[in-house]
Amino acid sequence: MYEYEISQIRSAELIRRAEQERMAREASRTRRAARHEAEKESHTPRLRRLRSRTA
Repeated sequence: MYEYEISQIRSAELIRRAEQERMAREASRTRRAARHEAEKESHTPRLRRLRSRTA
């Protein structure tokens, strides 16, 4: 019985750890997407101005 309980505790801990890792990856992905979107918005007008000067 004791081994079964240890197995259940270990399984629950692995599930919690996997969920935390998924959440961390999702947060990183969200931050990266937001940063990419902000860069795209902030650089677009500047790139247009640079292109019009060089053309």
